[in-house]
Amino acid sequence: MSRTERKGAPTPVADLPGLIGREIGVSRWITVDQTRIDAFAEVTEDRQFIHIDPEAAAKTPFGGTIAHGFLTLSLLSAMTYDAVPPLEGVVMGVNYGFDKLRFLAPVPAGSNVRGRFKLISAEDKGPMGGGSRWLLKHEVTVELEGADKPALIAEWLGMQVVGG
Repeated sequence: MSRTERKGAPTPVADLPGLIGREIGVSRWITVDQTRIDAFAEVTEDRQFIHIDPEAAAKTPFGGTIAHGFLTLSLLSAMTYDAVPPLEGVVMGVNYGFDKLRFLAPVPAGSNVRGRFKLISAEDKGPMGGGSRWLLKHEVTVELEGADKPALIAEWLGMQVVGG
């Protein structure tokens, strides 16, 4: 399975109402190592020492380097490919934004994270190019392996275009 293929059998649009309020899937564990953190720092030009300087970061309450919150957030794309089956007949999906987003715990370098997805709502947004548009809202919890508190919680919106 490539990174752009979703796991699981496609979900028929008619099944969406019965999935609301249910957990849809859980992603694999993803390692957030220093190499990944450093690469993210370079791409985003966010080179704050708590992310890239292990010696200086060791003197902070974190005790070492931590991932950028936005790095953890950006991993949601990979997590969704692992955990959320596509809609049947989907032509494309686009990120539509967030209704809620909170960074609850730091992600120390070397940690493993995974996403847990629950469907909150599915709204038919009408026709598009001979198909239909569906606005899906998922509650996403990014778990930090071995921790009681999640790293991140969010209400993530995605627009799916089906058919056409």
